[in-house]
Order: sequence, then structure tokens, then C-alpha cells
Amino acid sequence: MASTTTMRAVVYEKPFSVVVSEVEKPKIEHPDDVIVKVTTSCICGSDLHMYEGRTAAEPGIVFGHENMGIVEEVGNAVAVRISLSVLVFKITDKRSLCCWPAGKHLFREIVSGNHDLCGDDCSAYGYVAMGPYKGGQAEYVRVPFADFNALKLPPGKEHEADFALLADIFPTGWHGVKLSGFKPGESVAVFGGGPVGLMAAYSATIQGASEVYVVDRVSERLAKAKEIGCIPIDFSKSDAVDQILKLRGGREVDRGVDAVGYQATTGDGKTEQPNVVLESLIRVVKPTGGLGIPGLYVPKDPGAPDSAAAKGYISFPFGKLFEKGLSIGTGQCNVKMYNRYLRDLIISGKAKPSFVVSHEVSLDKAPEAYDKFDRRIEGYTKVLLHP
Repeated sequence: MASTTTMRAVVYEKPFSVVVSEVEKPKIEHPDDVIVKVTTSCICGSDLHMYEGRTAAEPGIVFGHENMGIVEEVGNAVAVRISLSVLVFKITDKRSLCCWPAGKHLFREIVSGNHDLCGDDCSAYGYVAMGPYKGGQAEYVRVPFADFNALKLPPGKEHEADFALLADIFPTGWHGVKLSGFKPGESVAVFGGGPVGLMAAYSATIQGASEVYVVDRVSERLAKAKEIGCIPIDFSKSDAVDQILKLRGGREVDRGVDAVGYQATTGDGKTEQPNVVLESLIRVVKPTGGLGIPGLYVPKDPGAPDSAAAKGYISFPFGKLFEKGLSIGTGQCNVKMYNRYLRDLIISGKAKPSFVVSHEVSLDKAPEAYDKFDRRIEGYTKVLLHP
């Protein structure tokens, strides 16, 4: 049992190993802070990159960037009230929103942790190279500039699992579709049926897609895609692009979404080929169509399959991209751009993203959950942790 000055948290120990340890409990450090008692935190596919040792994450980092809970303590300059349910993910110093350049806020600098440009509070919880804040896979989390950073939620637990997904994957999936330039009535191919890929597919259907194809090799993920009215494509059986083109009588799709990123594999699921999804998207999307790439790519990869990829260099057929006149949108999601109206879609009953949740476990079960989620076994598609 944690003391009054410590708490339990999920701590990165070494590649493929996390432990639940006692760490220092956060406290109010600034009048704009609040302390949130975490009720739900999520294990994200992005956490697996650190878990597998595929980033520069150092032992001792507390994981968890998808967090929600109840406000327990407030600084004396905060309007947010005690006992309010809130959701937090990325951390922005609201006083730096008009910093650089010429009064224009660049979210790119915030998510990349470029503190020289935007100050120490341009960060995200529990993620390598994105600031100093401990993650929320813990009993408590400190929220700086809380009036700006905390998303207020209605009381009660009716939508707890849905709201938890507003911290990252639902907005990120929505963002991936928007990045592609999607318009209602168009067809979409989503590569990757993990949590973000399924959210992208779900977002496309909500936004009015005529057809949505979801490419993966994990049967549970493909089953989830079919449940929400999408067309599952198992790329372990044959080339995904060939399958989609055959189903469409040779016609390409209007838009494509890469929800896989730099750890993409060939059909066997074992051989990494970082450029395979980009190549497939260029093949499957029609001339003048668009690609949305919310899947994570990194400038350095300690476990890359070749020396170029280790430095973040990935080859793809730019000549064909140019010839087809395709547009590309990339980058991490500005969650605050979307989370308020996605929250209201949930409240109104028009969206229920929690269909993607496969397991809800206690914080103490986090090491086992990480292992199973990483190995894609026993149906682990999205895990919620409850301290």
C-alpha cells in the first residue's frame, strides 16, 4: 500500500520489462497545478515502442500518456474544482501559445518537446524525449496549467472507457483520416488494425466513408474491423493491395491511412520492412488522392533492421508518388483540436469508441498486460489500467 508520499506506478526497467514500483507521489508545484487521482490509464501501442527498447527511453521512466481521473487537489490559481472528472494527455503551457514565430503557436514544437522554442511545459506524459512529466500509469498525476490542459468530463462512470480513449487514440485515428484529405462519400484503406487503426477506420465511417478497408494479420483485430462495418484484409494470406484492388474491380481507393509506422512487417509478421506500408499506400490510392500518416516514425531507432532506418531514413517510391499527384499529411495529433467535440459525440450517443477495448485490469497486472499486448495474444487489442 502506498504511503502518503509515494504511490504505485508502472516503471520501465529494461527492454520487455516493466514493474509496478513505489515512486514519489506528485504534489502541487505551481498555483496553476492540480493533482488528479487516476481512475483509468491506457496502454498505448506507442508505449510498446519504448517497452521493446526501440526508443531512447531510459530505465526508470514512468509510462502512461492516456490518463483520466478525479481532481483531488488544486493550486490556488486554478478554476477547475475538486472532484471534477478530467482527462489529460499532452501538456501545453498556455502562456507560450503566442510565442514563436510572430505570434503563431506551432503544435509541432510542443509534441516534439522542443523546449528551446516553447519552454519546459511543451510535453507529454511518460514518453521519451517529450518532457519531464511522469506518466499516468500510476495512482496520481500532476496536471500543470490545468484550466487549459484538463478536459472536463460529466460526472459518473457511464462512459469511462469511451472517455479514456479521448486522451490519444480516438483523436489520433480521427486525425489520420483528416490528414488524408478525406471527404464524405470517399473510400479509405487503413493499414494497421491496432487501436489507432481501428479508431481511424471508425472515424472514417462516422465521417461518411463509402467503404473502409482495414489491413492487418491479427484475427481479433480484423474481427473488430468487421464488427464496425469495415472490410477486413488479412495481409498474411496475400498482398493487401492486390486483395483490395480485386475487391474493387481494379479501382484504387480515394484515401489511405498509415496507422502502423516504422515497425511495419511483411506478411509473416516477423520480418520488419519499415517502408512496406508507405509503398502499399502509394500503390493503392488513386491519382490525386491523399495519404494520412499518424503512424509513428522516429529519427533514431536502436533496433532498426538496417543502418539507414536506424537514423530515421526510409526509402519509398517518391517518383510514383509524384506521378500520381498524391498529397501526404503526417505528424502527431493535436488532441486538443478534436477531443472536445469527440467527447460530445460520445455523450450524444453518436460515437462509442470503447468497442476497441479488449481488457480492463488493475495496475498491478500491468507487466502481464504489456507482455500479452506486445505479443498480440489472447485477444489483447486495447488495455485499460485501473489503479
